Formats: sequence, structure tokens, C-alpha cells
Amino acid sequence: MHQSAIWLSEDNVASLVTLNDTIAELEKGLRHLGQGKAFNIPKALGSIGPQASMHSLGSALTQDGYCGYKNWVNTPQGAKAVFILFHAIEGRLLAILEANALGQMRTSAMTGLGTKWLAPSNAADMAIIGSGRQALAQIAAVNAVRPLKRLRVWSPTPEKRAAFCNKVRTMFDMEVMDASSLEQATDSAEIVTTVTRASAPFFNGNLLAKGAHYNAVGAILPSNAEFHQDVFDRVGMIAVDDVPSTRKASREFIDYFDKGGHDWNLVRPLGDVIANNQHQLTGGDVTLFKSMGMGISDLSVATLAYQRAQEAGLGLSIPLTQNADIRWEK
Repeated sequence: MHQSAIWLSEDNVASLVTLNDTIAELEKGLRHLGQGKAFNIPKALGSIGPQASMHSLGSALTQDGYCGYKNWVNTPQGAKAVFILFHAIEGRLLAILEANALGQMRTSAMTGLGTKWLAPSNAADMAIIGSGRQALAQIAAVNAVRPLKRLRVWSPTPEKRAAFCNKVRTMFDMEVMDASSLEQATDSAEIVTTVTRASAPFFNGNLLAKGAHYNAVGAILPSNAEFHQDVFDRVGMIAVDDVPSTRKASREFIDYFDKGGHDWNLVRPLGDVIANNQHQLTGGDVTLFKSMGMGISDLSVATLAYQRAQEAGLGLSIPLTQNADIRWEK
């Protein structure tokens, strides 16, 4: 019995799904997760020397009948990801997708969702700390759920920061400030996002304005950290995309909850927040969202891209054979 799957390139995926689509689709996926209609498989992580790693993330949308894994490798010389999508009921391979663009969309869209559910409804003044390759999409995702009037940008290299500010001005209709310090960037900011490669904490709790929402996007390996422990002292609500991944790989959370003896029950899965329709809670004076990456976010985007590819007739067909006889020597 012969079947076929499809191959979707980076260009295919980017043409089929927008960041706005991704935010909406992730919200559905996380609601299903909170309702018990989906599940994640914890990340498998292998280190290849001191600076390279290999990863695998799995998940299933059981109600929708899709499951799959994203696999990727990250080295100083480069990184590549692919997503393998299966039919969860029929056991069929449906598609293989190049997944670098997919990963960037779901990472920024998750920040958008955290902001949508935890940030003040009228927030329009944002500080972004970091101006690397993820930063632009992070701004776009927040702007999609909280239309921004002003953006403050800080990163340590003035030339790179200025070039980034100019790029933002050409792409968004908002006031953009090139901040000369962390303090200037965060002063009275209603939303703060840190998206850096920091290995040691640099962000203190006193930088957050009363009522602010903080997205901690960088530092997704246990060797890295962006913010100091005093941030937790300010927080009235903490949500994460996936609690098991956070417990396994977030140095900031491990130091506070495991080593500091605090109660992990204070950390809420964003899927539960969405499923129970619970927006910002009272208590404390800031909210915190930490995204570590989880399978449902990748699967939600991959499924949408596959469905749209089927409708549009896009993708390279891959012929498949059901079985083949194995051989051995007598």
C-alpha cells in the first residue's frame, strides 16, 4: 500500500501562516491543553560539547487527531529544526516541515499570549531588552495583542541598538526610543520583555514599574539566567507555558523554588489560565510570564500550516511505502 506525505519548506510555512494566525492558533492549543484535550511530552536534551545541543519536543492534540515531534540541533556554526507531523488516529505520516520560521513564530506568539492574558488591558508602553534576531518578532507579537504607542529599546552595543531602533521605526507606527540605560528603558514601562543571551542575571526587580507585566523570554537552559531573584518578590501572578520544562531547565525558577524552598503551586500553566478564563489576578504588583518552549506550541503551528498547504495544493509530495520485507544472511 502506497501513501504520500508532503514536504513544506521554510518559505512554504512562512507564506501559509502569519504571526497573528499563530497567536490565535496557540490560544486554541493551550485551551485544549488546559481542558485535558492535548498533552506535551517533556523535552529531550543532549549536549554535544560545551556549546552545542540537540533537542526533541513532542505533543498531541488528541481531540483534533494530530501529533508530532520537533527535532533540532543548535551549534555555534548554525542551527536547524524540522517538524514531523502524524495523524494520531490513523498512524500516518502527514508532513515534514522545515521548522526554523515555525519556531520563531511560536516563540514570539507565546509571548503575545502571555501578554494578552497577564498584562493590563490598556498597556501601550513597552520596553524591550535585547535587539537580536528574536527581538523584532517579540515586538510584533506584543503589538498584536496590546497596540503599542511607545517602545523603549536597550541593548549593550549602541551601534546595534541604534540600527535596530531605525528598523523598528520603518515597520511599526509607534514612538521608538533608543534608551541609553536599562533604567531609562524600563522607567514606567507597562510591559517589559527581556530577550537576551545572558548567562548571568542582570535584571533586577526594582526596574519594574508598579502594575507592569514582565515577559522573560531568554535563558531557556539551566546554565543561563536573565533576572535576579528579587523579581519574584514583586510578582502577584506567575504563568509559564509548561511547568515541567520550567522545573527542568529554568535556572531562575530552580533557584527560587527548589533551592529557595518556595511553593511550585504558585506557578500556573498558561493553558489553565486560558481554559479557566482567568486574567490578571490581584496580589503583588507585577505579573511574570516565562516561556521555555513546549510541543503543543510547535504542533499548533505545524497543523495549521499543513491544513492550509492541503487547501492550497502546496508542498513537495513524498511517496511512502507501507512496509518492506527485511533481509538477513543465512
